Amino acid sequence: MEDTDEKELLNLSLAIVTDPGGEKNNRKRKRFVNVCKDLNPSYEGSEGKIFKLLQVREEMLKLDHKRKGVVEDGKGLHLIHLLLITVTSVDENNNENSALENLIQLYQNVSLMGDSVQRVVAYFADGLAARLLTRKSPFYDMIMKEPTTEEEFLAFTCLYRVSPYYQFAHFTANQAIIEAFEKEEEINNGALHVIDFDVSYGFQWPSLIQSLSEKASSGNRMSLRLTGYGRSLDELQETEARLVSFAKGFRNLVFEFQGLLRGSKVNNLRKKKNETVAVNLVFHLNTLNNFLRISDTLKSVHSLRPSIVILVEQEGSRSPRSFLSRFMESLHYFAAMFDSLDDCLPLESAERLSIEKNHLGKQIKSMINCCDKEDQENKKSSCPRYEKMETWKSRMESNGFEGMKLSSKCLIQAKLLLKIRTHYCRLQCEGENNGGFRVFERDEGKALSLGWQDRCLLTASAWQCV
Repeated sequence: MEDTDEKELLNLSLAIVTDPGGEKNNRKRKRFVNVCKDLNPSYEGSEGKIFKLLQVREEMLKLDHKRKGVVEDGKGLHLIHLLLITVTSVDENNNENSALENLIQLYQNVSLMGDSVQRVVAYFADGLAARLLTRKSPFYDMIMKEPTTEEEFLAFTCLYRVSPYYQFAHFTANQAIIEAFEKEEEINNGALHVIDFDVSYGFQWPSLIQSLSEKASSGNRMSLRLTGYGRSLDELQETEARLVSFAKGFRNLVFEFQGLLRGSKVNNLRKKKNETVAVNLVFHLNTLNNFLRISDTLKSVHSLRPSIVILVEQEGSRSPRSFLSRFMESLHYFAAMFDSLDDCLPLESAERLSIEKNHLGKQIKSMINCCDKEDQENKKSSCPRYEKMETWKSRMESNGFEGMKLSSKCLIQAKLLLKIRTHYCRLQCEGENNGGFRVFERDEGKALSLGWQDRCLLTASAWQCV
């Protein structure tokens, strides 16, 4: 297949509107500096060490250059070792001074402008500092400061464009949906209804719109109804406007969007006779923080009798067990994610800093603090339930679904995506794991995974009702 044909197969069209805007002044940081002036750093108790911790962190944030020599001669491993000592002291919670001293040492050796090891450890240090201070501290909100809606959107957009991570999930899902639609072309009258349980920004659907349009003709129009569940009315309206605007460029396709707030009952969905129904569970089930909600959702999906259900989830064992086990699993995962950015963007890239701070860094700090004792006592824990593929498989099967073999086109498309999207490292062939992104089949071809080096990042699978 020629390169041009390969690129056309991917349907990499994407309607993205970005508005980076200007950087706002960090008022909380100024407030911190003023408060520090009133503290006595010579005080040897916990207050003095907290002052020292915040002071060293502030110096780390001000650095605009790499810390020299930290990762040379195996010191990267030393940094990880120090992080593990720190998390143990924070988790044991019986020696606050020791935990504070370890965090101070960590902040003295990391940098948000350093290499991938320094950067990922810096965000884990922030999460641990916030956990140690607790929500009662006036400095907790400063460390856990959430990005604005615009910053979060921009960071997601940057990662979507430069890395194969989200594109792998979306293009694999769309290819499987298109194939399920093609199997029913004789009875569906060219009508496809996709129910997306987490439509988010809607970036998954432009490529599906284009694929359907290419199958249509002037005398045989196709129709796509997209029912999308969203976090807020504003987000749903923005997503609808983005997708409707994109779909207007395809005159042989009728596109309709219906937005619903998350939590709306699925039995209120409008279904048309003979249309092919596909359910999209991409990065959704992990947000349901207990087994009952997951089971109820899958029962509701089963009641719709869809032709295909797409499941895509991050690989990991970060269900709320012990804090240390969840921390270790997350460290392995996010270390791979930060390392993979070396294949996408240079260290000094402003886009990379945005991705790390407002997307990955936010997830790290949230993971460390979302399942603390205070949350559990108040039953407010919203810690994502990341599981291994085998766990999700068992859960799907116990709720009346069976796996569907993904076609060779899904695998070919995924490999072509990596070929186009990887820049500095060579594409890894199946079975190799010595560097770079790789894609491989699992569960006898019923699942497709994206990995970085020897770490599996996420897995896509297709299901049908038994």
